[in-house]
Amino acid sequence: MDVSLPPFMASSGLLPTGTLLESLIHISNEVASMEKLPCIQVRNVSTMIRRIKLLSSLFEEIQETNSPLRPSSILCLTELFSVIRRVKFLIQACKDGSCLWGLIQTGFVSNQFYALVKEMGRALDILPLSLLNITADIREQVELLHKQAKRVELFLDAKELQRREDLLQVMASNNERNTKYKGFIDIDKLEEVLSSIGLRSPLDYEEEISKLEAEAQKQAGTGGLIVVSNINNLISLVSYSKSMILSSQENEKAKEDIKQRSASSRDLDQFLTSQSLVPIPDEFRCPITLDLMRDPVIVASGHTYDRNSISQWINSGHHTCPKSGQTLIHMALIPNYALKSLVHQWCQENNIPVIECASSSSSDLERCNSKRKFENAVDHISATKVAMDAVKMTAEFLVGKLAMGSPNIQRQAAYELRLLAKTGMDNRRIIAEAGAIPFLVTLLNSHDPRIQENAVTALLNLSIFDNNKILIVAAGAMDNIIDVLESGKTMEARENAAAAIFSLSIIDDFKASIGAHAKAVPALLGLLREGTAAGKRDAATALSNLAVYNPNKATVIVAGAVPLLIDLLMDDKAGITDEALGILASLLGCSQGLQEIRKSRVLVPLLIDLLRFGSAEGKENSITLLLGLCKDGGEEVARRLLINPRSIPSLQSLAAAGSLKARRKADALLRLLNRCCSQSHNPVG
Repeated sequence: MDVSLPPFMASSGLLPTGTLLESLIHISNEVASMEKLPCIQVRNVSTMIRRIKLLSSLFEEIQETNSPLRPSSILCLTELFSVIRRVKFLIQACKDGSCLWGLIQTGFVSNQFYALVKEMGRALDILPLSLLNITADIREQVELLHKQAKRVELFLDAKELQRREDLLQVMASNNERNTKYKGFIDIDKLEEVLSSIGLRSPLDYEEEISKLEAEAQKQAGTGGLIVVSNINNLISLVSYSKSMILSSQENEKAKEDIKQRSASSRDLDQFLTSQSLVPIPDEFRCPITLDLMRDPVIVASGHTYDRNSISQWINSGHHTCPKSGQTLIHMALIPNYALKSLVHQWCQENNIPVIECASSSSSDLERCNSKRKFENAVDHISATKVAMDAVKMTAEFLVGKLAMGSPNIQRQAAYELRLLAKTGMDNRRIIAEAGAIPFLVTLLNSHDPRIQENAVTALLNLSIFDNNKILIVAAGAMDNIIDVLESGKTMEARENAAAAIFSLSIIDDFKASIGAHAKAVPALLGLLREGTAAGKRDAATALSNLAVYNPNKATVIVAGAVPLLIDLLMDDKAGITDEALGILASLLGCSQGLQEIRKSRVLVPLLIDLLRFGSAEGKENSITLLLGLCKDGGEEVARRLLINPRSIPSLQSLAAAGSLKARRKADALLRLLNRCCSQSHNPVG
């Protein structure tokens, strides 16, 4: 069920033809006359329809009076049209979409109804009821509706929440059926859930499967692989249920199948624990239990364990690798598909029974996440929780692709992570917890330009979350990021590497380590010289942040930053005048910087012009530079200022109308020039 709502703008031409009131009455009647209400969101839908019926009476009465409307009334009615239009789409989606998918999304859909009621209340805030020529009854009803809308609370149907929890438990059992014990599903509970949402006949099942397939196609382009995988899981469940619930013969057969597979599982355990003539290869044994690894996974240290044993190790509070003792920088368990395939091949060659597992990556993802997601009871459902669960599942899936995929798969996975990390601190935290950072760092060395670009951009986006900065540096990313900055395969990769260095250098300790890296500052200067306007700005911002740390100032100066920054002041196309001035002003605090800046013969005239025509920030940095250059042995610079006819008027103008900081420094420089001039009996000011 696609519950996304179409945008609406009053000026976008989306209003139907005819007057505003006619359009409101028409769309209100469409909503009020909807038949066969959905079997989910029953209370939210019926309550919303009742509200719109009441508003329809208001619209009809306003139309009957035929009085001109005030601007505030027109604005209110326009907003109400937007709300009612989206209500119509939402109810229609609930009616036409899959009931099972709607049940899974019940928290999110309830939030949609709640948000629309709140918007309705905000629209009514600006409706001047006292100025409308309407009856007292309608006025009282609208006032009551307004009050109710203002204090309405999110409504989550307790019965639907319980049905959803039951459905999730059945889905978890269905995952187990697909992986271990086929047919082990609580049929009575499943029948009760499906019956409660109107699925009773074979025709109902077929219709629901068609709706789920249509939803999977809709989500394929926007919902991501995990959403599609979950919908496919539901399709599998409904198809299975159709045969299991409607045929007692099939039920008996399924029960027998359970017994056989359970016996097979016991036989396997006995076989592996007995004194077998075929010894298990050491590389196939879990280092913890020394048993055959049925579901091998890789931890952050790079070692492989059986999923069950390493999960118990981690869940008991350990944060180290059992084999190496190394601290795990993340707790993600990445499926080792290659080893799993070898184990299965070995079992087949030696006639050792194996409980078949789904081979597709999506099935593996469903299995490992179903345990994590469904073992704990669902305390409450909210749009935020649903969204976070989806991000977590998506991140873990994509990390698996980074670890084991082909270059094409890695390129796509890195791109998806880049987009996922672009918005939201929670997304950035979850992606890091899924173990993405070490794999992205490795991909920085890729020979594929797009993989490298996507990897460095994903790390940039992740670094916005402060704790991720520490994880990125701990994963050894600094050398790789600087290499990309210096000689990345695309300009965008180099630019985003510079932005990543700026982000990481926000932490003071990292300012020192980055500045001490032999390639870091020269690479930033290289981008400052060769990059696009955006790249120059990224490089300048990173340099500015590094120069805040005093020991880095000498490194920046020795690397040749001062002449380059002065050249950029004269380059209108560069567009980084303020950034360049800021760096020069920062370098002024270092004796080497002061000497290097004083060597320039073109800087003083530039600074005088910037006092007149620069931005507020540019004027502050220009006056800072001029004052610093004239103090402490800067008599030559002072003389150059005095002989420039534009300098004194510019300083006087800044002292009168500049910012507080600029006025103070302009006054100080005028006094300094006055003292310098008084020695030759020619005072200024």
